[in-house]
Amino acid sequence: MKKILLVLVLILALLGTILGLNIKSRLSSQAQNTQTVLLEIPKGSSPGKVFQILKQNGIWTDDLAFRLTVKKMAPNLKAGWFEIPGGLTLPQVLSIIEGGKVAVRRVTIPEGRASWEIPDYLKKSFPELSEEKWNKLVQDPKFAHSLGVDANSLEGYLLPDTYPFPIDADEETILKQMVAANLKLRDEMEKKPGSMWNTLGNWHKVLTLASVVEEETGIPEERPLIAGVFHNRLRIGMPLGADPTVRFIFKNLTGPIYKSQLNSDSPYNTRKFKGLMPGPISNPGRKAIEAALYPAETKALYFVAKDDGSMTHFFSSNLADHNKYKDVAAKNRGE
Repeated sequence: MKKILLVLVLILALLGTILGLNIKSRLSSQAQNTQTVLLEIPKGSSPGKVFQILKQNGIWTDDLAFRLTVKKMAPNLKAGWFEIPGGLTLPQVLSIIEGGKVAVRRVTIPEGRASWEIPDYLKKSFPELSEEKWNKLVQDPKFAHSLGVDANSLEGYLLPDTYPFPIDADEETILKQMVAANLKLRDEMEKKPGSMWNTLGNWHKVLTLASVVEEETGIPEERPLIAGVFHNRLRIGMPLGADPTVRFIFKNLTGPIYKSQLNSDSPYNTRKFKGLMPGPISNPGRKAIEAALYPAETKALYFVAKDDGSMTHFFSSNLADHNKYKDVAAKNRGE
């Protein structure tokens, strides 16, 4: 009898070892997908529901291994969209879902774009984005105030950058993320010493001036000098005289500016009225904002594009020199 019991114990131990090795092998095996799979875990999904989603997407089909792994290491699976690369083990797959690192779409928003131009860049990654809803939210004072913006529009508050937007982001989500980046920069800039913050008065006016600086030159090195000219004009009560502000009024971003447009009574017409406009005319980037806050020291009051292919400008401190440079620019254009 003792020999029989010993044999049974040995058999059970052997079976347990075999079973343990089998389970260990199943737990360490790779998922079935060889390519990255994008999947959604809805809110409130149970572990069983998550298993079904993995199974339906061809990622994992071993129910026992899944239940054992979830119980051991991943009891708090998150909701959202996730990218599951090929060749992962089950613990690695569940780690992605438990970590809550949702799938994103990276979109680059260039500097100096008006709010209504930005959807063109977003639609490549978010084809269902509504321009109508976007523009309505941008111009909604209540929405702007809810985001901590002390203005009635989000124009100027959409910081240009490369953003990792959630893959299921809508217009509101994207705007919130861009505004949050802008206000984070505001808090950073406000703490820096030696700026023109107090002269300009507040962040809204900083962005307003920075938006004109952004539109007047595509050469980063010129931005502080352009800003210096505008600060000089503001100080002596001289109109900024910036054509981009007129273009903003009529959404006329390219081509000629007509005399009737230059005579517009819009408060954004800096060719006609002194001081800053009511708000930004585009969304300036960090460098333009820094230029507005830290302008170059200069006596210049005028500048004109050289039109020689360099994209740079002539700067002058008096009208006579300015007119001479305008003649040089005309010759450069072949006039």
